[in-house]
Amino acid sequence: MSSRLCRMADSFSNTSVSNAPISPAVKPTLLTSIILNRAPIITRSPTSFERAYYAYQARLRRALHNPFPYDFYFKQGSILETRFTLEERKREKIAFGPQFGIADDLDEEKAAANKAAVEQLAEQEGEGEEMMPRVHPSDEGGDYKSLDRKGKRNLYLLLQENEGLWRFPQGNVKKGELLHQAAQRDLFTECGEYMDTWIVSRNPIGHYKPPTRSSSSGKPQPQEVTFFYKANIMAGQVRPNLETVRDFAWLTKQEIKSRVPDHYWQGVKDILSDH
Repeated sequence: MSSRLCRMADSFSNTSVSNAPISPAVKPTLLTSIILNRAPIITRSPTSFERAYYAYQARLRRALHNPFPYDFYFKQGSILETRFTLEERKREKIAFGPQFGIADDLDEEKAAANKAAVEQLAEQEGEGEEMMPRVHPSDEGGDYKSLDRKGKRNLYLLLQENEGLWRFPQGNVKKGELLHQAAQRDLFTECGEYMDTWIVSRNPIGHYKPPTRSSSSGKPQPQEVTFFYKANIMAGQVRPNLETVRDFAWLTKQEIKSRVPDHYWQGVKDILSDH
């Protein structure tokens, strides 16, 4: 038994213990980035199913609603009553079809007189102005810097660095600075202060870690972590800092995909709106 203990003691004494110093953990580099959003400025066009559904609901409402009290709102025989009657017939034909109500029409001479009187009244009251087109000239001309393009879509601000890489506005975080404050400061630094913007929340909506790079000596560089913050623009326009920014564009989600690197796209695609 004693000889066995001696052999175990010899084995422990011959075991070499490594005294190599343990390298401290490398702190990651924190960055903040702004997802600056221009919300849709016009409603999107309804689908064929939605148009059919709304038309069906309109027919139901018109078939079931109580008769409109003409005598209460209009003087009998007045131009206002005539205008409302003509407009009501147009709405009924839209709801029930172009053949609805033809038998109730007056003679052609009386109908023409009523139409002329109503048109004269609309001209006197300044009515009949044409609505703005739903397709903006910036869409036709391919102006990616215009905030009026793609009115039915969400647009996001993308910057192009002097090296040619496209990304969202971003920058470093100073010591003692809160992340959302750093994001706002970095936005002003790169895009100027001529925009009315506001950050939606103090909490980030996502983060991105680029692939780890190595220095010239072969040692890995500190990991970068970018925290994204959502912001909206109300008015104004970008005036980029030409020292760091070559160009800018307001793009949809699908347009961003074709400009940024694939790894960057995988990190940001889930925080952007498809519409």
